[in-house]
Amino acid sequence: MTSPIKPDALSRRRFLGGAAVAGLASTGLARAEAGKPDPRITEVQDWNRYLGEGVDKRPYGTPSRFEKHVVRRDVSWLTASPESSVNFTPLHELDGIITPSGLCFERHHGGIADIDPADHRLMLHGLVDKPLVFTMDDIRRMPRENRVHFLECAANSGMEWRGAQLNGCQFTHGMVHNVMYTGVPLKVLLAEAGLKPNAKWLMLEGADSSGMNRSLPLEKALDDVLIAFAMNGEALRPEQGYPLRAVIPGWEGNLWVKWLRRIEVGDMPWQAREETSKYTDLLADGRSRRFTFIMDAKSVVTNPSPQAPLKHKGRNVLSGLAWSGRGTIKRVDVTLDGGRNWQHARIDGPVLEKSLTRFYVDFDWNGHDLLIQSRAMDSTGYVQPTKDELRKVRGANSIYHNNGIQTWHVKANGETENVEIG
Repeated sequence: MTSPIKPDALSRRRFLGGAAVAGLASTGLARAEAGKPDPRITEVQDWNRYLGEGVDKRPYGTPSRFEKHVVRRDVSWLTASPESSVNFTPLHELDGIITPSGLCFERHHGGIADIDPADHRLMLHGLVDKPLVFTMDDIRRMPRENRVHFLECAANSGMEWRGAQLNGCQFTHGMVHNVMYTGVPLKVLLAEAGLKPNAKWLMLEGADSSGMNRSLPLEKALDDVLIAFAMNGEALRPEQGYPLRAVIPGWEGNLWVKWLRRIEVGDMPWQAREETSKYTDLLADGRSRRFTFIMDAKSVVTNPSPQAPLKHKGRNVLSGLAWSGRGTIKRVDVTLDGGRNWQHARIDGPVLEKSLTRFYVDFDWNGHDLLIQSRAMDSTGYVQPTKDELRKVRGANSIYHNNGIQTWHVKANGETENVEIG
């Protein structure tokens, strides 16, 4: 599997338009040679001869041993400590729109909190009529909802602001996942406590050692925020905030406070560390944008990509993901020749609000170089920009909210590389 490029090898690869031109031809599927039977079919295999494991051997199911390479991966030099770091979802190994719980990327600021749900409490106080403390049993007895949403770290693709850097879809775009959350709408809890007339903001605080906290506008809290205790049909995983977390659909992942222990209602934002010195967008002139909560429309081709090169000439399937924090994905365009020609991708599976959406393009490959890009359009009419279009507005000093178009260069031997087109 391709490893991320080391920092001393980081360079901005830029390809002049037309330097690598896609060549496509209908070569069809390879066929088995006549008169040469495949022993994998004609001979009895070991798994046909012997009894397999019984139903009592795997009380909690695990993937096949042949899929042991499909794991989250980190980039050790990105941060000083793994307790305040990130690992990445292997997007190139997945299909559909639901991310398996064990492959959802992790971002921690003080490591994983290990909490007994019997001892966990959620306090709601501040500008409320009646301060409240909820146990997990209290929360589970309230009206619940099930919703599928993506969670994307604001720093996803952040290394790419200054040019093509990390050579793998897992590392350029893998700080995103998509699961079904089960929880209680935050507005239900706020209604129980009652809001003072001057209530405008909430502060969400986690029970981890970093005391992670963020300010949340009341308008969003009363709209679609969930206080979740389950994902993908089971309890939250510890690394995903067990036993309780906030789900803030369409907004940057840093707001989705895990191990949620406290919600304070106030009349102004708290100016916490993670919304002042961090999670602000540094502009070219030195000013910073703050409270840039929404994750704009974005897409990426997951196959082929640097960790999933093309292996066969002839028939192939291009696959990718698109998402928007402002609504649904209405269309995805794909180019195989660096933007000279675009075609509509085929969207398949459910298209849900603020959720990952899967797209495909069936194509034939004759071994010529390809420059592959995808471009998403959401239900508001917003079209995913190029990286250069973003830089004209934001500069190249930022880390967060990079939703620029990604380019993969497929070489004649099928190897695939992260590049930019100049």
